[in-house]
Amino acid sequence: MRRWVVLGWLVSWVGIAEAKTQIVMLGTGSPVADYARSGPATAIVVDGTAYLVDAGANCVRQADAAYREKGIAALKPVKIERLFLTHLHTDHTLGYPDLIFTPWDMGRMGPLRVYGPVGTKAMTQNLIRAWKIDIKVRTSGLEGSAAGVYQPLVREIEPGVVYRDGKVSVTAFRVLHGSFPNSYGFQFKTKDGKTIVVSGDTKPCSEVVRYARGADALVHEVYSNGHYAQSTPEFRKYLLAFHTASWQLADIANKARPKLLILTHKLGYLGENVGEIGVEVARFYEGRIVDANDLDVIELD
Repeated sequence: MRRWVVLGWLVSWVGIAEAKTQIVMLGTGSPVADYARSGPATAIVVDGTAYLVDAGANCVRQADAAYREKGIAALKPVKIERLFLTHLHTDHTLGYPDLIFTPWDMGRMGPLRVYGPVGTKAMTQNLIRAWKIDIKVRTSGLEGSAAGVYQPLVREIEPGVVYRDGKVSVTAFRVLHGSFPNSYGFQFKTKDGKTIVVSGDTKPCSEVVRYARGADALVHEVYSNGHYAQSTPEFRKYLLAFHTASWQLADIANKARPKLLILTHKLGYLGENVGEIGVEVARFYEGRIVDANDLDVIELD
């Protein structure tokens, strides 16, 4: 029986900016503070344009690292102008103010365009209010930051096509993230015929299977068997309602049959080596797996 588990470092290259379609794992972590894993953030890069899914903690500096160390020109922070938010949990949005303000301060010339669930507009307005003193000083003082460019253009989404340009179309679909309202996954279809699905946070969900069936890549969250086994009965209820276990993800992949399964937002018991999650999934799924780490770059054939 043949099983494929690709460790993250095997798919990281320097200087592959010429690739047509790439998936860049800016952050593969969870709400747990882990110096080796930044908050959830995945970049889909198509023909030199970056489309960012979620803005976890440290996402801007990770983008800069991908630009400087991996040669991904589209991830130079001032060039990131499109953000898709799966939901508004803190671990997926702590980097949002950083993405608003830091590239602007570095010289971004256009506004950040944001596509997210109901509540994204209110969150954005409150962030702008929170930094109003900074904005005033930077736009009226010696810094000379461009007035108006700091204000994101926000569209609150419903299921269906939420974005389209000459390179991609993006479809949002609802997922099942426990009691958290308005949680989405995204399906990207590129002009060169690639399909990439990002699950967002979800328990096993038929919509993920539907949109990921035959996809070139499925980027999916996962938690380990050890995390479940060592959790309290109450926390087990939470895991089952909000997230996807390794064996459950194998079942999803067996139904959807993506060409590549990419593991992210990896939840493991404190101190556990979450790198073993890929091995757990491979026990029940024979397809190609990338057990992703931060700053992995996956080029689609």
